[in-house]
Amino acid sequence: MEENTAPFIAQRNNVTILGQGSQVMVFAHGFGCDQNMWRYVIPAFLEGYKVVLFDHVGAGHSDLSQFDPVKYGTLHGYAKDVLDICRLAGGRDIIFVGHSVSALIGILAAIEAPEMFSRLILVGPSPCYINDGDYIGGFERANIEELLEFMDGNYLGWSSAMAPAIMGNPDRPSLASELENSFCRTDPEIAKHFARTTFLSDHRADLDKLTVPSLILQCSADVIAPQAVGEYLHRQLANSTLVLMKATGHCPNLSAPDETIESIARYLPPSTTGRGHHQQAA
Repeated sequence: MEENTAPFIAQRNNVTILGQGSQVMVFAHGFGCDQNMWRYVIPAFLEGYKVVLFDHVGAGHSDLSQFDPVKYGTLHGYAKDVLDICRLAGGRDIIFVGHSVSALIGILAAIEAPEMFSRLILVGPSPCYINDGDYIGGFERANIEELLEFMDGNYLGWSSAMAPAIMGNPDRPSLASELENSFCRTDPEIAKHFARTTFLSDHRADLDKLTVPSLILQCSADVIAPQAVGEYLHRQLANSTLVLMKATGHCPNLSAPDETIESIARYLPPSTTGRGHHQQAA
């Protein structure tokens, strides 16, 4: 199969296309997850949009043989895949919805090819996870190194310990269990590599290059992307909107799908079917 042909891209990233609309919405999952993490959100958009789901290489049912540690040593490698998927899906006027690290992957893709995108929806984004002077990322570098060392030595133990902290919502343990199971389904060696690429990345210097309008969805009590990070992004991104959600934790697509849908719907113009999203999401 020739690289960058439609069948190659579709297989590499396990691309799923659903929905009835003409405008494309691409949903991108976060670290340790797969496209299944959007299952509570996407039904609200199937009537008005062409919904595109995919798995990053190494996640879900992606083609693990395509993992290249050099290409995926930076988030730009993942952004290149996103652009391939967007071209496959139509390549213009795309609404990109990215969770966690995929929010930054989407930003990098939109900087590279702004003509493809109409809006970005950034769910729990962070341009840099490490505190640096006046910048509050949420972690000291030593914390990140310890986290990565723990993961290298005991991936399953790391998954069990981290899933509840990342998910939050301790009164709903089934959510943490789902995230832990998702971590455990991910190829451990690729997950360790992706974690290093994610948590050591710093894309603060890229933010002023983004021209595509964006919505930042900031949860409360998010240990991965604290509120200070969302506020920083809002200051740095031209034409951005910041919404402070009632949802807690880092995964509102699972813990608060209704609020996530409502927040996205309020931001988007009426769909190309002529029906407003509030009607579709209700």
